[in-house]
Amino acid sequence: MAESSPRAASKSRKSTGIFTPFEWMLAARYLRAKRQESFISVISLFSLIGIALGVATLIIVMSVMNGFRVELLKGILGLSGHITVQSDVGNMLDYDRVTKSIRAVPGVVRAAPIVDGQGMASQNGANTGVAVRGIRREDLARVTLLVDKLQPGALDRFRGDEAVIIGNGLANKLGIPSGGDITLIAPKGNVTPFGTTPRIKTYHVVGTFHIGNIIYDNNYIFMPLEEAQLYFNYGDSVSGIEVMVADPEKDLQLLPAISKAVGGPATRLVTWQQLNGTILNALQVESNTMFLILSLIILVAALNIVSGLIMLVKDKSSDIAILRTMGATRGALMRVFFIAGASIGVAGTVIGFGIGVLFCANIENIRQFLSRATGTKLFDPTVYFLSRMPAQMDPGEVAAVVIMALVLTFLATLYPSWRAARLDPVEALRYE
Repeated sequence: MAESSPRAASKSRKSTGIFTPFEWMLAARYLRAKRQESFISVISLFSLIGIALGVATLIIVMSVMNGFRVELLKGILGLSGHITVQSDVGNMLDYDRVTKSIRAVPGVVRAAPIVDGQGMASQNGANTGVAVRGIRREDLARVTLLVDKLQPGALDRFRGDEAVIIGNGLANKLGIPSGGDITLIAPKGNVTPFGTTPRIKTYHVVGTFHIGNIIYDNNYIFMPLEEAQLYFNYGDSVSGIEVMVADPEKDLQLLPAISKAVGGPATRLVTWQQLNGTILNALQVESNTMFLILSLIILVAALNIVSGLIMLVKDKSSDIAILRTMGATRGALMRVFFIAGASIGVAGTVIGFGIGVLFCANIENIRQFLSRATGTKLFDPTVYFLSRMPAQMDPGEVAAVVIMALVLTFLATLYPSWRAARLDPVEALRYE
């Protein structure tokens, strides 16, 4: 009988798991503070609110930063090539042969010769600098991000020596109606005995586009390739070949094959990472900095759990002593206060996760409501290059935030729980 009793106790503990129902009941009772323990309850409430706000803020900020990166890259990579092939000795000749060879490379989605130039657009007394891109109509038709945003029939009219497609923001800035005209001024024009004179020509706007990226909507003009060659004095050459690949993140793996397809030694391949490295690095640094700063909110809330539990242990010292004299083990008491502190952390994390997900799902509606309520522009498209506030949650980042919050709260409960387990019953009951 004496030997079977320990076995029965061991079997009972295995069936109830690490935390017994008695420990859960006692921890829940300690969390429901009485009137004389209301101060401890207030500290626990503030700790829960702090953890919830910290988790929600981290999820929202990281999602917005990730949304910025995704939307900017979507706009940049949707219109600009993932890889640009350029000549080291000026403009590129024999571009049709090179383009055909690049298109045969596995993994290449599109390759198109382009002419890039700078100029000034003028109309209705307004002037602004613009970026002009010359591209063939059949190649422009493969740019799905742009074609989906074009006016009906605009692509069919994109032909001849007077047709251009401009961004909707540029059209609004210059006051150009649909089907209107725009005057372009190129700094390098005709050579005369009196020097080089600017080239001025008026084009017919056959369509406008709006992709939500201010960089393109307010500054870009698309022109037929042959006309761009004439307008910028390129002759029978282009400024480069724009290459789109199936997976932009793996474009570096295709560089050797594309370089072999080009065949010429006097060429260079420029990737989108090289062209946009400054923006990507700035976003990454800002994202990491915001994560570290906002993590302090969760850390402060976790420290509040420590102080609250220490005060609870001190207030319940007589209860702990009585439980010890009745046979409660140090491990059981430690688990009781661990459950009490961890419950605050888990509840705060779950609430913060819910708030963060709901906020990210409705962030644009919330921004518009706050803008109308305050009468201010909370998200200026001219500064952030986007027409709407983006928020895209990354499951990995959200999981990292939740795990970090839980780990910090669990660690915060260890010291108060250890103090409760190490309490001497004799000392605790001496002055009772």
